[in-house]
Amino acid sequence: MTEIQHGASDRPGRSTRAPVRAKEITKFAISLVLLVLIFRYLFRQFAGLSGVWDAIRTLTSGEIAALVLATAWSLFTYWIVVVLATPGLTYPQAAVMTQSTTAVANSVPIGGAVSVGLTYAMLTSWGFSKARSTVSVVVTGIWNNFVKLAAPILALALLAFDGRTGGARVAAPIAGLAGLVGAIVLFALILRSEEFAATVGAVTGRWASAVLRLAGRRPVTGWDRAVVRFRRQVIRLVQHRWVPLTLATIVSHASLCLVLVVSLRVMGVSDDEVGWAQVLAVFAFARLLTAVPLTPGGVGVVELALVEGLTRAGGDDAQVVAAVLLFRLLTYVLPIALGLGTYIVWRRKRSWLDSAPPLPWRLEPATSGEA
Repeated sequence: MTEIQHGASDRPGRSTRAPVRAKEITKFAISLVLLVLIFRYLFRQFAGLSGVWDAIRTLTSGEIAALVLATAWSLFTYWIVVVLATPGLTYPQAAVMTQSTTAVANSVPIGGAVSVGLTYAMLTSWGFSKARSTVSVVVTGIWNNFVKLAAPILALALLAFDGRTGGARVAAPIAGLAGLVGAIVLFALILRSEEFAATVGAVTGRWASAVLRLAGRRPVTGWDRAVVRFRRQVIRLVQHRWVPLTLATIVSHASLCLVLVVSLRVMGVSDDEVGWAQVLAVFAFARLLTAVPLTPGGVGVVELALVEGLTRAGGDDAQVVAAVLLFRLLTYVLPIALGLGTYIVWRRKRSWLDSAPPLPWRLEPATSGEA
């Protein structure tokens, strides 16, 4: 959707760089302070660092093996999603791209935007066009967000049927389900009709321009053309791969939650204390918090949400903190280390340059007016 544009600034480039740089520095400082305060609160409120370390040291070789297998499976399942969304990409390339971009997103301020740029750079170096790269980025993003929205709804519904949540809370998953269904219906209508896609782009562009005018900024242009172009780029892929994409994305998110469940169990938090449906609910809501990029990769914020939720569900303080930190070590810190290695592979793997095969004819972008 590269045609979306803001009105050109009347100021020269030099005058706009300083405010942007100052904004980035301020955001980094706020994230750092927030991170320190969160971890200080966690260890003071729930468990001392020595208690956490003592709990982790009790792991047996079998428990360590279970954690390693769960983590490896979680990584592999997302490579499947990326391969499905990027026709022609191999699994080794998906591993290199996914781990490198994840490392950036987890460790750099505004890492999400930087990781998208790195995704384009890698795919382009391997011979994928900008259009094919855009399809990959957009489709994986949409499917991940759909599952992120659906997970809390499913978890709360399971808790309600299990009798672990009150009737008043049942309204939340019902309302969320309605919102999710609405988003899916809108997405389906955009893919079905080019005219509807252009209308959606024009209407949202007018709304965005109205908000920007209140902030004293120039209106946006080209949103109708951008949505139409988006439709043409993704319609073939979605038509032919939406089922495996959906299943693979669900399995990927469930596998990440599985790492948390295994971490809790090996740390001594039993199913009687915190059931798997409760773990899913806490996990799902913690992941939703990452939509607001307060810190890189949600570090600190996710830990606080998981610890608060799991201890309130009935888990022992020290065991829960140890399990959450173990989970984040495997799913946040480890990918950063892996990403450093995969980035080097990308820079040195010359045989992958311009190796992308042609796009299969049945996945070619739809022509104008085609549904």
